[in-house]
Amino acid sequence: MPRNLVLITYDSCRYDSVMAADAPNLRKLGDIQKRYSYASWTAPSHYTFMMGLVPHLSPAHVYASEVYKEDFAKWSDRLEIPDLAFETFLPQLSLPGMLRQYGYRTVGRVSMPVLNPQTVISNAFDDYKLMSNHNDFAGMIEDVSFSRDHPSFHFFNLGETHYPYMLKDEALPHISGLHGVAKTLAQGGDAGGRGASAMSVDEFFSDDVMRGLHQQQIRCVEYLDGLLGALFDKAPSNTWFMIMGDHGEAFGEQGYFGHGPVMHEKVFEVPYVEGPRPRKASLI
Repeated sequence: MPRNLVLITYDSCRYDSVMAADAPNLRKLGDIQKRYSYASWTAPSHYTFMMGLVPHLSPAHVYASEVYKEDFAKWSDRLEIPDLAFETFLPQLSLPGMLRQYGYRTVGRVSMPVLNPQTVISNAFDDYKLMSNHNDFAGMIEDVSFSRDHPSFHFFNLGETHYPYMLKDEALPHISGLHGVAKTLAQGGDAGGRGASAMSVDEFFSDDVMRGLHQQQIRCVEYLDGLLGALFDKAPSNTWFMIMGDHGEAFGEQGYFGHGPVMHEKVFEVPYVEGPRPRKASLI
């Protein structure tokens, strides 16, 4: 039987946050690489992942088509499906669609509203849900199940590393993503965000606050790592894990904060690691 696949995205998590974190479970999968996102915000990055293209290494002196071909070719080894080829992804260019052709049950659990089940990213999933809690990797793990009869693909989008990084300080302004802006406009609100909880240009985060937010993202990585062990234990031995950032985050570099319409290298640098499910501690 082909391998089970678990693909996890740490939303907005930049590479140096993971490298600064105490994250032993993450490192059990292999060497954490610095890779580069195809986009600077959640939706297009995840659409790329669901095409079968993960963050890239940005190699020099190569044709882009060769990079794509290599990325698609790696799926055969990851999943132990010998006849899997680029042509298998066509014409849909859909990772979950391709996996369903091989008998996979496809399950998605997302934290970001911009990935909600009404969007086309949910296509080809047998079971797809937007979590009611922005920070509920623990709930995703509790809900996960694997079958002995057929392989499964689990896709988890985690919100813990996204602003406000699990902080509940009322002094932090509410900063809407695209979904929130669109919802506000649809309700006749102010797209400029000049409500009571909005942040004006004069109130832009200080350098100290930026550093504190970066440190909090590092702590969120450590929190998630504490949960990873439970997921490893629930997964069958023939499970392949892929964990990555969908994009990074700017924490004050050159005056930038956040991501999206922010063209800064820190917004594109993401962590990437993959490997077979680590053996349980009792078996090591």
